[in-house]
Amino acid sequence: MNDTVLLEVTGLCAGYGRTDVLREVDVSVHSGEFVSLIGSNGAGKSTLLKAIVGLVTPTKGRVVYDGIPITGHRPEKLVARGVALVPEGRLLFGPLSVAENLALGVYSTRGSERKALAAERLARVHELFPVLAERADQSAETLSGGEQQMLAVARALMSGPRLLLLDEPSLGLAPKVIAEIFSALERLRASGVTILLVEQDAKLALKHSDRGYVMRTGCIALQGSADELVKDESVSRIYLGTWKQEGSGT
Repeated sequence: MNDTVLLEVTGLCAGYGRTDVLREVDVSVHSGEFVSLIGSNGAGKSTLLKAIVGLVTPTKGRVVYDGIPITGHRPEKLVARGVALVPEGRLLFGPLSVAENLALGVYSTRGSERKALAAERLARVHELFPVLAERADQSAETLSGGEQQMLAVARALMSGPRLLLLDEPSLGLAPKVIAEIFSALERLRASGVTILLVEQDAKLALKHSDRGYVMRTGCIALQGSADELVKDESVSRIYLGTWKQEGSGT
């Protein structure tokens, strides 16, 4: 991590229809950081990611990426700038093959370097997730849930992001697969990719993070280093499942 702020969200309000889900949210991510957003269902975590990438239009506030205001910019413009989202539910093209899904991740790359960059990035995702090379000709809809999640991450990586946003990548997966995916995320962070993770499994998220934010009802309730949040009594009680039941003696 360095002192350069790659993503800065200030006073952000956003939602659906006339209802704001996010209320004056402030979040920052430094270049090279691994930052997690934790909180209960409905806290606004996914809405925040969608507002950052332009899938939800903010009603107030600013999103600045690499020093450039991007509030409300269209998603394809942000992909070209180096911002990629791995959405909840994966949203793969089921009938298409693994190779075809990965090829779609390079659509924003233009010019004579496209072919070389595509080959370089494909080699990288195959290194991170070897099973995708083995399944290259298999349709995405026939993959296991874990393999589909790996494909969703790999497709985002094919765009060559500097900032990778992930929405609940562990949801519904077996522990072994979760460990493999988070090992890949650690390697990506070590290579210089900045990561903003939404994860309901707070213990898992904070284990891998430099810093974290706790969201409650559309607001940032707490923030701090991963160690600080793990030691915070309210975070432990509500999100980490470590509280003592009154009178239980345990």
